[in-house]
Amino acid sequence: MDKPGIKARVITCSDSAVRGERTDGSGPAVREFLERHGFRVDRVEIVPDSVQEISDAIASAIDIGERRLVVTTGGTGIAPRDVTPEATMRVADRRIDGFGELMRMRSLEKTPLATLSRAQAATRGNALIVNVPGSPKGAIENLEAVVHLLGHTLVLLEGAHVEDHPGASK
Repeated sequence: MDKPGIKARVITCSDSAVRGERTDGSGPAVREFLERHGFRVDRVEIVPDSVQEISDAIASAIDIGERRLVVTTGGTGIAPRDVTPEATMRVADRRIDGFGELMRMRSLEKTPLATLSRAQAATRGNALIVNVPGSPKGAIENLEAVVHLLGHTLVLLEGAHVEDHPGASK
């Protein structure tokens, strides 16, 4: 990661975790992963599988908390309550298709069910939002697929030119 110490938030999207029916394993796993890669994660927030509550949590983390990275975990499948991508796009400026494609491609190496994933990434201002699956294993596997892109993406979102970034092809 090129810019260590970037502020981040992890948001777990899960009705059952909110109700206390299951322990959130993916949020803490994502936090640990991000901190190992130089991000400063202030907390793991748990919200229900609600478009409004997820989108409010994402927008608040970025707009009020000035976080540059928000990673959501959960709600990326096709079940009726899996609404995280929709909630994200409600508050996002642009989707970054390549993130989702890469996460699914890497996941397909492990399970044929990866085709059902709607993991994705999007931007809001100069911040990056990444939606990963709700299982700790799936969340980390998805982040491992894109972690090498995070620093470069955040530099570009600050307005830098691609050719000015170290590691850019010349």
